[in-house]
Amino acid sequence: MRLNDYILETPSYGWADENGNFIKPTFSQIFNEFLSRINIFKDSKNWLPFLGWFWVLCLLPFFLILMSKFSLTWDFFKLVLIGFVYGMIIMGSHGTFWYHRYCTHSAFTFKNAFWRFIGQHLVVKVVPEEVYVLSHHIHHEKSDKPGDPYNAFGGFFYCFFADTNHQLINRNLNEEDYKQASKLMNHTGCPINSYEEYKKYGSVVSPSYILISWVLNWSFWITVFYLFGEFVMTSVGGWNLILACLAGTFVWAVGIRTFNYEGHGKGKGENAWSELDLNRKDYSINQIWPGFVAGEWHNNHHLYPTSSRSGFLSYQIDTPYYLVRLFAAIGGVVEYKDYKKHFIENYYKPFKETHKYKNEVSQNAE
Repeated sequence: MRLNDYILETPSYGWADENGNFIKPTFSQIFNEFLSRINIFKDSKNWLPFLGWFWVLCLLPFFLILMSKFSLTWDFFKLVLIGFVYGMIIMGSHGTFWYHRYCTHSAFTFKNAFWRFIGQHLVVKVVPEEVYVLSHHIHHEKSDKPGDPYNAFGGFFYCFFADTNHQLINRNLNEEDYKQASKLMNHTGCPINSYEEYKKYGSVVSPSYILISWVLNWSFWITVFYLFGEFVMTSVGGWNLILACLAGTFVWAVGIRTFNYEGHGKGKGENAWSELDLNRKDYSINQIWPGFVAGEWHNNHHLYPTSSRSGFLSYQIDTPYYLVRLFAAIGGVVEYKDYKKHFIENYYKPFKETHKYKNEVSQNAE
């Protein structure tokens, strides 16, 4: 077996049956697996998936308090708008910029560790890098096949709980396999555990780094929100700005767990493709909403995973790419990959010619 076939911890219900066919678990199986994997009393190595959901629970009160303020007034809608912009656009674009294009695919290169640190902490952090990076490499290799950690054919909850049930590193790798697996994280700047530490914690990154990083990151941004609200957005106020931004962060933290189900056509297979989903090697699709708010043109991305841009067409807004260009302009990024020209020449122009030919044939037939 290849390392990528067992680099992730296999769920109790398995990836495939003895004939290699995808196993679609029931909701009960999925939820029981989730409960088992966040149970830190059962196994202290469950600290990482537990922490990911603990952060979500920490954000939940801010969302509930904001909703409790509901009224048909400009003050309420102003807070909702701030939360929307921060959660959907800022958090969403940073997720694509940092976790997706940099940490997983190395689509661009930071000048040094300082700029990488800035890029990492541009927003409130709610996703540990290793949970995203290792599994996303497997997702691209096994898209919509058994072993894909967020296989849309498994259903909504298969994807929603994937960060806990399917995206964790195998805790029983031998030393050589662990060294190979941990190399996928080397460029992220996260300190990598030794093999002995990996066996102790069940993770690539130590709990102390994750916890200290979380405390400092949240403390910094909550302070920034308060000061900005008090002295710049005085009509909003410091506490209200904290409330709006953290409520928006909660919505993003929950929403991101639904993305791959939607981004791979809800398990509808080729029936979910549009004409401009030109990558037909898997069932990824381009969606207007994730594309506009987070630059996540997913079918384009699967066609060119290492591109710093996936919004190749004129209407395909790509804020993460614009952020890469901004970093490049100020010297923070020294190299980035952009496959727009290759996409236009090799996919879009042939599509247009074929489409034109089909229309002419249809008109002549009429």
